[in-house]
Amino acid sequence: MANTGAMSRTSRRRNVLLLALCQAFFMTATSAIVTSAALIGYQLSPDKALATLPLAVQFVAVMAVTVPASLLMKRIGRRDGFTVGLCLGLVGAGLAIVAIRESDFILFCIACFLVGTFNGFGQYYRFAAADTAENAFKSRAISLVMAGGVIASIGPLLANFSKDLLPGDVFAGVYVLIAILYVASLVTLRFINIPRPGIEERQSGGRPLHRIMRQPLFLVAVLGGVVGYMMMSLLMSSTPLAMQHEGHDFFATAQVIQWHVFAMFAPAFFTGHLIRRFGTLNIMLAGTVLIAICVIINVAGVNLVHFWIGGMMLGIGWCFLFVGATNLVTETYTPAEKAKTQAANDFIVFGSVACAALLSGILHELIGWQVMNYAVLPFLIIVLLALFTMLRIRRRSPGLAE
Repeated sequence: MANTGAMSRTSRRRNVLLLALCQAFFMTATSAIVTSAALIGYQLSPDKALATLPLAVQFVAVMAVTVPASLLMKRIGRRDGFTVGLCLGLVGAGLAIVAIRESDFILFCIACFLVGTFNGFGQYYRFAAADTAENAFKSRAISLVMAGGVIASIGPLLANFSKDLLPGDVFAGVYVLIAILYVASLVTLRFINIPRPGIEERQSGGRPLHRIMRQPLFLVAVLGGVVGYMMMSLLMSSTPLAMQHEGHDFFATAQVIQWHVFAMFAPAFFTGHLIRRFGTLNIMLAGTVLIAICVIINVAGVNLVHFWIGGMMLGIGWCFLFVGATNLVTETYTPAEKAKTQAANDFIVFGSVACAALLSGILHELIGWQVMNYAVLPFLIIVLLALFTMLRIRRRSPGLAE
């Protein structure tokens, strides 16, 4: 294939739109899983404190796969790498159906691990967009691919619709839906033409990873990504359990998760424009403040409206913080350093997310919904301090910040 520089502007924009469609399928499946996985875990597990273990196992797989997935795509290209991940995800979806039908909690955890391996590949859709876009369009390309996830807001409703698809096996139909979405992604990938990495990019390692990771921009980007995604995972994974505890039915839970997912991705249509206008760090600041507002709403009450508005604030805050952090990471490496830097970033971020998903069910059982929300605040304060410090450094000494 030709290198990226030889691609026409039309080809680049077409790739971004198709990647956005793949992101839409990916996140629709993920939102359906998030809506149902904790309840499936609660249904299958003898120890109810382990209800979110399958979801945590899924995030552990994301963490474990991020590094090999990035290095594999450096060798075989983005499209073939995504194809490998989707095939593993399809196997996981099939095993999940069997696990639910057989009431096998351990097998369901294994299935979630395989689904998580695809998610480890799928997280690179946003970086693939940055790779294929020209510099002036990079932040918008990342945002547009993330915006593809707005379609994922129908995932919870599809989960509610499909949960009884297989008579006698509640929630097994959700994974039939997920398998269909993965097949749709495989078909879409055939129309994407992202050039394979050039010889220089495959062979050159650039600077040592420890030097890249010591950059202030990298540290702030990782911190923002970790806290934004970790706190979102902690609260979103526990929301179905909290709503069930307060007597809300599954349809109400599906609606709350639906609007939360919509709020996660709808702002991405204009987040790239906001980043170019106000700067990445300021958008990340806004995201951190919105997550803090979510906490305030969550502790104010447990009516449906509290879960609904709090979930939306959490989604918008995550979008600003995570898209901003992703854009910041792309400023810290050269093309030769891309694979290992992206891998290091996602390994750290999704390792933290795995911990949050695992702790979510345990903390909900031990300390309850309100105390969990209060526990989020110290992490948000750390991010605010880091962002204000970086803004100050950039004003005084731009060279040091970069």
